[in-house]
Amino acid sequence: MPVDVLCIGHASYDLSVFVESFPMEDSKCETPELLESGGGPAANAAYLLSAWGVRCGFAGLIGMDRYGQRIQEEFESVGTDISLLERRPGHATPVSMIVINKQNGSRTIVNRKVAGSPLRFEEAVGKALAPRVLLFDGHELPASLAALRVFPEAISILDAGSWREGTAHLAGQVDYLAASERFALQATGLSDLSDAGAQRECARRLRDRYPAVVIVTQGENGLMADDGSGFFHLPAFPALARDTTAAGDIFHGALAYALVQSWSFLESLRFASLTASLSVRVAGGRSSIPSLENVKEELAHAG
Repeated sequence: MPVDVLCIGHASYDLSVFVESFPMEDSKCETPELLESGGGPAANAAYLLSAWGVRCGFAGLIGMDRYGQRIQEEFESVGTDISLLERRPGHATPVSMIVINKQNGSRTIVNRKVAGSPLRFEEAVGKALAPRVLLFDGHELPASLAALRVFPEAISILDAGSWREGTAHLAGQVDYLAASERFALQATGLSDLSDAGAQRECARRLRDRYPAVVIVTQGENGLMADDGSGFFHLPAFPALARDTTAAGDIFHGALAYALVQSWSFLESLRFASLTASLSVRVAGGRSSIPSLENVKEELAHAG
């Protein structure tokens, strides 16, 4: 059955613990708060879209272990098409240990990801999905390139979180380069984006290097963008951050939703920015995904 969005990339199982302050090395601490759920940039975007009623598929690699089973069950619970989800015997499903500092909502992640052969993109299965939008996170480069070849008319988005082989290569292949500040600095060689001049120069260098609509997210400092009609900066919606886990993934999922709706560029960015802002106010990754109704209601109040 056709889908509106196909997300390709990393799926993990997340274990999130909340501490009063980040623990020192060679120390012990206790916490009463532990959250468990599936995670991963493209996987979280797929989960959000499915939960919002969008026909969405996910292509990624997990193992036949209990973590892989839980990931599959979560996707099934929201109706995600998992015909391209590979459960590989002998493969260890990625697991992320996430430590959240309750003082400021920052998170530190340690990911168990065992090296192995990449995801096998089953073209015969994929062609039946006929997605209108492709969303990549750079973790499965061969499968992402195959999808671009099979679906040349699809709108493509790259969630470029950090500089890696996949993100560096795909940045020049997609329609929308939605980068973190970290990736933008790594790609441009700039030292910071603290002032308007540096932000404009960053956008210029990215657009000179990559033939794409450029978006650079900066957390509480908002985002900057250039779709070819000119640079602009969009302030962040105010939020008291409790947990920033998955905020970027949620931004990209909401951006894909807006593109499916054919909204304007500015409308799409405001919608995605507000969705991410609402998410950081709630603990957890997938548990922090706001309902579509809540986002629309808050956006109406924001004007």
